[in-house]
Amino acid sequence: MESQTEVTQSPRYDSLLLAAAVLLLVGALGSFYYFAGDVNVLVRVLGLLVGTGVALALAYRTELGRSVWGYIVGARTELRKVVWPSRQESVQATLMIAVVVLITALLLWGLDSLLLWGVKLLTGRG
Repeated sequence: MESQTEVTQSPRYDSLLLAAAVLLLVGALGSFYYFAGDVNVLVRVLGLLVGTGVALALAYRTELGRSVWGYIVGARTELRKVVWPSRQESVQATLMIAVVVLITALLLWGLDSLLLWGVKLLTGRG
């Protein structure tokens, strides 16, 4: 049996790839706005998309890029497991929250009025 060994890149190589990806992304974005009056919008958007794609491909080749991609895939998997509430459940929960907020507001208003009455009684002002 052969043991699989993963060749790890040096942190310096990763840093260079990330810097190249950032520079490429900034360059694509800058050229999109720089050529605003001269070049057709479709060509500029395609250039921006190609630049972004190449920058993402470069970033993916780093250890950080692979870990971020793994996080995104894991989050997507967890999102599929979520059981979303129905419309009726959402409306009921919203109404319950509104009722609790209204009751709390009335209780705080009553407490404030009681305290104001007590301060007026003690100080004689009001």
